[in-house]
Amino acid sequence: MTDQAKVRRHAERIRELVASLVRSQIKDPRLGMITITDARITADLRDATVFYTVLGDAAAQASTAAALESAKGMLRSTVGKALGLRHSPTLTFVLDDVQDQVKHIDDLLAAARTADAEVQRLAAQASYAGEAQPYRVEEDDEDADDASAEDEGDDEGDDEPRAGDRR
Repeated sequence: MTDQAKVRRHAERIRELVASLVRSQIKDPRLGMITITDARITADLRDATVFYTVLGDAAAQASTAAALESAKGMLRSTVGKALGLRHSPTLTFVLDDVQDQVKHIDDLLAAARTADAEVQRLAAQASYAGEAQPYRVEEDDEDADDASAEDEGDDEGDDEPRAGDRR
């Protein structure tokens, strides 16, 4: 079994190394405004996935992906030497589309806010279909005492049972 802390340290080191190498050693004009966001490495330390973002449109993203693919060998050998591992990990570059997902989520939240505002506007103009309080509410103690005193006075002359009385 491998130590998870060791795997995380190697992944962080790979992210730092690739970021510095992209900034200083790769002189490919196809390389756009790139940011290395994350790196992950398998538990056997053989395969590393490097996530990156590119500022620009789809053409800039495609040209940056091509530049990274062409520099993959140089990056792998440099990373392998710096890590001091028996086997240099293979590097796979993956476009990190977090910004697109963030924009999509922001658009969804804005649509939800608009729908909520419309529902609140309609609710403010709505009226009850029946009574405002559809449930039976127990009366206060003072009101109940007054009502029971009135009921006792009314029962003296009535021989007819009420709907709620048992006899």
